[in-house]
Amino acid sequence: MSSVSNQNIKTSLNERKGFQVWWRLLRPHTLTAAFVPVFVGTMLAAIDHGIHPGLFAAMLLASILIQSATNMFNEYYDFVRGLDNENSVGIGGTIVRDGIHPRTVLTLAISFLVAATLLGVYICASSSWWVAVIGLVSMLLGYLYSGGPYPIAYTPLGELTAGIFMGTIIVGISYFIQSLSMTWEVVVISIPIAIFIGAINLSNNIRDRVGDAENGRKTLAILLGHHGAVRFLASSYTLAYGLTLIFIAIGMLPIWSLITLLSIRKAIQSIQEFAGEKSPLEMMPAMKATAITNTLYGLLLGVSLILQLVIPFTL
Repeated sequence: MSSVSNQNIKTSLNERKGFQVWWRLLRPHTLTAAFVPVFVGTMLAAIDHGIHPGLFAAMLLASILIQSATNMFNEYYDFVRGLDNENSVGIGGTIVRDGIHPRTVLTLAISFLVAATLLGVYICASSSWWVAVIGLVSMLLGYLYSGGPYPIAYTPLGELTAGIFMGTIIVGISYFIQSLSMTWEVVVISIPIAIFIGAINLSNNIRDRVGDAENGRKTLAILLGHHGAVRFLASSYTLAYGLTLIFIAIGMLPIWSLITLLSIRKAIQSIQEFAGEKSPLEMMPAMKATAITNTLYGLLLGVSLILQLVIPFTL
């Protein structure tokens, strides 16, 4: 790839030097998937038991560190396997366009996991050491998602794995460390969160479908095809919002949670942006809309739980 083409793609993606190089490496649009489950799980605990601010902060930072490390492992191993080049979109581009040494990216990823482990020690000491088992499994999955001999990201199970481990499990842990208990309602309420996190992965794979297929991946988007994957994404949104309405109707969520429906506009926008056969660069707005949908839904759900604490309201 020529330097001219390299510069063109950097300009199209508005990539700049300096601090932004390292910020892009974290893939910030995915970090909402780390924040939302912790926020929602903690707010659910606040309604039932109250919260410990220190544990909330530690859990939030640990979750962000694990997600960031997963992104960096993805950047490193996709480069090592020859899947990324100067023209690739949807990546940090720090290796292929900014010249950051691959070993530096790998070292940073490992360092982030070490930092998350230290935070995990504090969390376990303040709650229960059983959390360590789940935390270690989550970190291992973060590595195996892109690393190892059979990366999960290259299979149709990527969305499901991300949804369960970055959605349901993180919501559950966030609730448990605050309350030292677990309820089936918390697990059920986490399902829409898991769906939205899986949707971020699916939208990423829709955008990269052609290139991934050429490199031997077997993602869900490849198996379903472009139009089938977009329809699946729309169905996932419908299921998530439908479940939310059911939870409100049966009293599992407060009436305030109707404000989560304000995020539907962005969900519709993401589907519209994916319509038609577009290039990966042209589908970037759809990717952003998907991430914003997840963020808005999670924030609004958490806010609705806070409102229920401040202004209790039942049907």
